[in-house]
Amino acid sequence: MSTRYMKKVYGGDVGLENNNENLSDTEIPITGVKPKQFNVFDLLNQNSENEAKDDDDEGESENPVIDTTVSEVSKRKKKKKKKHKKLDSSRVQQSSRRSSENNEEVDEIERTVREVNKLLGEPTPGCSQDIVVNELAMVPKAKENTLTIQHKHLNTFNELKRIFGTKTIQAEQSKRRDRDRVGHLKKTWLISARHNWPPIGKSGISMSIDQSIEYKGNVQYFVFEHNSTYIHIQKKFLQVVESMDPQNIIKIVNAHPYHVDGLLQLSELCKMSEDLAMAAELVERALYSLECAFHPLFNITTATCRLDYKKQQNRAFFITLFKHLLFVGGRACYRTSLELCKLLLSLDPEGDPLAIILALDLYALRGREYTWFVEFCETWESTRNLTQLPNMAYGLALCHFHLGNKEAAEELLQNALIMFPGVLIPLLDKCSVQTDSRVLGHDFFNSKAAATTPPALEKLQTLYVYRSYHLWKETDILSWLEAQVHIVLNRVDSEDDYVKYCTAKRSKRYQGKLPMNIARHIILSDIKEVTFNVQEMQNGGSILSHDPLPPTDSIDLYSRPTPPPRTNHNNSNLFSLFFSSLFMDLDGDVAIAAANGFNLFDENARNDDHD
Repeated sequence: MSTRYMKKVYGGDVGLENNNENLSDTEIPITGVKPKQFNVFDLLNQNSENEAKDDDDEGESENPVIDTTVSEVSKRKKKKKKKHKKLDSSRVQQSSRRSSENNEEVDEIERTVREVNKLLGEPTPGCSQDIVVNELAMVPKAKENTLTIQHKHLNTFNELKRIFGTKTIQAEQSKRRDRDRVGHLKKTWLISARHNWPPIGKSGISMSIDQSIEYKGNVQYFVFEHNSTYIHIQKKFLQVVESMDPQNIIKIVNAHPYHVDGLLQLSELCKMSEDLAMAAELVERALYSLECAFHPLFNITTATCRLDYKKQQNRAFFITLFKHLLFVGGRACYRTSLELCKLLLSLDPEGDPLAIILALDLYALRGREYTWFVEFCETWESTRNLTQLPNMAYGLALCHFHLGNKEAAEELLQNALIMFPGVLIPLLDKCSVQTDSRVLGHDFFNSKAAATTPPALEKLQTLYVYRSYHLWKETDILSWLEAQVHIVLNRVDSEDDYVKYCTAKRSKRYQGKLPMNIARHIILSDIKEVTFNVQEMQNGGSILSHDPLPPTDSIDLYSRPTPPPRTNHNNSNLFSLFFSSLFMDLDGDVAIAAANGFNLFDENARNDDHD
């Protein structure tokens, strides 16, 4: 051991004798020395090269073997450094060779480009880059991208946790854990199956790829299929519906707990009797049954899977999904409802058989998805004329207001007020706002608005007011609305050309009877303040809870049985008449509580500003 380390161990040269030959390997005489405090691990931190250097300088190496090993280690390190230098030099040579080869390839490419330019003509400087940039800017975003779904937002419990916290849904989570221990329920995306549900087994419903429809791009069509057992149950169900006996519906559901149409019909009965919890659970069970039948390629998050609404067996999924999102929205889970709206629209975006576009703005604003809603309107406006619907026009202005786009929000709100003036007065009444004297005295928002608004458009406006008036009750929004109303009145008084244009367009568009998809939306939405008569519908059809207003070109798997002779209901009580109305067609001037908007895909709506 070197004297340097000996000094560190023993605190100085007091205990060291000059004659090293008298020291034995096992015994070192030390007298009157107090050791110094030190850290033993400091010995490991010393550099071996410095150690060898110190040993050479002092010339007092007690162990020659250690000195030789240290010198060998230092030599090895030097050899490694030399090897690394050689490798680095070889790498530099290889990189230089590669760069030269790449330069040769670039030269060949330049030669070919020059030859092509000689044949076709020399382009202007920067022309190719500008063309590429312009082409990328002109490529529109795929419409399906705006309808893609995030799986985490399909679960209602995730949103409830964010809103109310974990403790609020602790009891429900315990039920889910019990359900998971049962083990006979499948795990699905749309519905969290409950522990008290029976095992689904073979429900009789399956899904396959629809070979009867041509595919366009990456879009793929699917179709639900029923086996022989389910067909037998469905025919029996249709006979029960014609018999107008609610007890028979309950018997079918008890015998076949996953029969979809039976669950939907029974859900309506529970809803009318104000048992909303049971009504929602029956709809969830119906949706769970349909989801368990999904094809492996039927991915609901991609927005590229389609279902043909004309096919009778597909319509149950549309209707069940619509009713489910209404119940979810009733629980203040607006973000989940928005995802369900996107899913429902992605199944048939061209036809939108349930006119879900009329509810899309509500859930986007409630869920605070302002940026997504603006992007959706920009993507679909050119082909669907979204701003020609009152809910989309006013909703888009609100989104820009929340995003802080002041100029865009003001322009959009003024355009909405000019195009749909009949919205203002009912909206202020629902918000319990005292209307300004100037607004009340001006005929633009009163008599003139009523005279120039067709009945179909009036339904849309009334639906929007009663569904979305809560969005306008904030103080800053009402003050902003008041300012824009006065600006619009100034434009009206100055005989603005845009005001004349909107008045003429409003009188020509929205004419005729309500389209069937809007009527379906009204029936399923069940908003009591908005009603319509059967005569107001286009191509009126049968109104049944499990399949309201089937398309005129419907591809039916089941033929409707002949109803039995109707007895005289004059002697019947009101209770029996109430339940009978759930199963039979409605004739004459029977008012149906519900409401929804205008058919976005109607021929009148397709005509843009070409009139």
